[in-house]
Amino acid sequence: MVWVQLITALALLQYFLFGILAGKARGQYGVKAPAMTGHEVFERYNRVHVNTLETLVVFVPSLWLAASFFPPHWVAAVGAVYLIGRVIYLRAYVSNPSTRTLGYTLSALPVAVLIIMALFGICRVLFTT
Repeated sequence: MVWVQLITALALLQYFLFGILAGKARGQYGVKAPAMTGHEVFERYNRVHVNTLETLVVFVPSLWLAASFFPPHWVAAVGAVYLIGRVIYLRAYVSNPSTRTLGYTLSALPVAVLIIMALFGICRVLFTT
């Protein structure tokens, strides 16, 4: 399970760092709290941060559920794709939001795979015992 723990810790660290980037952009572009809009680049960083939270809330539980039914190193590999997807999403969204599709797909698809894995594992246990 150490690989799943590592992916979880990295996902949390990634979210934390995205928050730092959003905060830095807030200061750099003069968007005073509590405003959530202002300079377009700040809004892009902020949207990446919020979107990461929106996926993280599904990613982490699905990662752990899937890991309870499948080899943890397989599950961690799927989770690693999510982390890479988030970085691609950040870079694409900040530079040009219309280019975010690859990063979003590489974030959303692993989450869907993990949910399916978890549900398959649960059903396998329910219907074979």
